[in-house]
Amino acid sequence: MVVLSKPDVIEHLSLVNNTIFHGVPLIDLSKPDSNSLLVKACREFGFFKVINHGVPTEFITKLESLAIHFFSLPLSEKEKAGPTAPDPFGYGNKKIGSNGDVGWIEYILLTTNTDSNYQKFTSIFGESQESFRCILNGYVSSVKKMACEILEMLAEGLKIEPRNIFSKLVMDEESDSIFRLNHYPPCPDDQFKGRNLIGFGEHTDPQIISVLRSNNTSGLQVLLKDGNWISVPPDQNSFFINVGDSLQVNV
Repeated sequence: MVVLSKPDVIEHLSLVNNTIFHGVPLIDLSKPDSNSLLVKACREFGFFKVINHGVPTEFITKLESLAIHFFSLPLSEKEKAGPTAPDPFGYGNKKIGSNGDVGWIEYILLTTNTDSNYQKFTSIFGESQESFRCILNGYVSSVKKMACEILEMLAEGLKIEPRNIFSKLVMDEESDSIFRLNHYPPCPDDQFKGRNLIGFGEHTDPQIISVLRSNNTSGLQVLLKDGNWISVPPDQNSFFINVGDSLQVNV
């Protein structure tokens, strides 16, 4: 639900299309016409950004600091928080795909259930593990609340009843929603220098919506209806919302 990178170590990747697109719909969730604007953005773009989203800046800042600290640790330390069967959550580090998606990425993958067990991070954060848990839970809870507000506005704009038909899927205790912190480190192998490297390749999201945020790091691209990939400039004040396959069927 958030994309983070440490600016002073991120590899500058060449883009498929260097066209910067400044026409991404910007929706103020506090405005009375936001319902109709959300529906229009979903139908015309399938992608938009929101402001006045209600996620406290304090949560965002603390989480970014925590992420930068974690990803700056030696690999041997980070791997202590790796997944253990049957628990798939924790720290991961791998190349992506076999069809040209050669991107170096490391990440933290967690469930959005605030009762999740963060014990695997104890050896890394020590006595600060409880602070780590509180920061994550505060951020995730706020983003889930924002996502539910957006989904309920969409349902209302689409005249779908009940109003919480989508949002209840996010708030359900057995929801399969996940939270992911991504970090894109420098390319570690000189033989790949100069190649057209990307992180995640072309894909759609199967879920209802994806909530994205970047700490002022570029690289995000979206596909327009005319078939052109365009680069979306980062915006620290907004959250980006991508319409997933499940919602697209309804819109």
